[in-house]
Amino acid sequence: MDRTTRTAEDVLRLLDGLFAEDADKWQGFYEDRSRPVPFFVAKPDENLADHLGTGLLPTGGRALDLGCGPGRNALHLAARGFEVDAVDLSAGALAWARERADEAGLDNIRFLHGDAFTTDGLVGDRGAYDLIHDSGCFHHLPPHRRVSYLAFLDRHLAPGGHFSLTCFAAGPGGMGSELPDAAFYRDASLHGGLAYTADALRGTFDGFEELTLRRMHDEPAGSPHFGESFLWTGLFRRPRAA
Repeated sequence: MDRTTRTAEDVLRLLDGLFAEDADKWQGFYEDRSRPVPFFVAKPDENLADHLGTGLLPTGGRALDLGCGPGRNALHLAARGFEVDAVDLSAGALAWARERADEAGLDNIRFLHGDAFTTDGLVGDRGAYDLIHDSGCFHHLPPHRRVSYLAFLDRHLAPGGHFSLTCFAAGPGGMGSELPDAAFYRDASLHGGLAYTADALRGTFDGFEELTLRRMHDEPAGSPHFGESFLWTGLFRRPRAA
């Protein structure tokens, strides 16, 4: 008999158990690197490259690539002078990312294996980040973990720091499930990821200054950047301390 649920974190972990199958899929997801998965390409997000190239996002400082996958954005940030922490649930993704970093001769990336939201001390042990970039992690979180996500940003993003997001877009041409939050608990499934409207994102991150929120640009095969219009891209800034 288990009667050990006593704290808010215990409740969150209990709810996590409903979606264990969704979380486990990432462990073997990167085993076949030849699969035509869009984000397997060794290209950074077009929005991240654009924000850095136009000066909307300052270069240098400390950056966290949240759910880094095979490291395409971590490498781009490291090549532009950031000291990068790159974290992912999948050991296979991190092995691939390390190989890419070695090939590029980049030694300013630290790869971290685990769940950044539930493992204390996995990230942030060297101080707050000037930039947190999330390309596809947020839309794979169950609704109750939005609470953890916002708390994570509060703990680890420096005052005046930037938060960059790429996630599934609801509506025509979008991707992801548009079911209401309660339905995911009824089905014990995330149905491949949650779609968001612009208003939903603005409501979730209303404590941040919105710098830009738009659909990602489609990028052709020969482009040096990754881009799919079924995604939102957003750049937000945390207010400085009063």
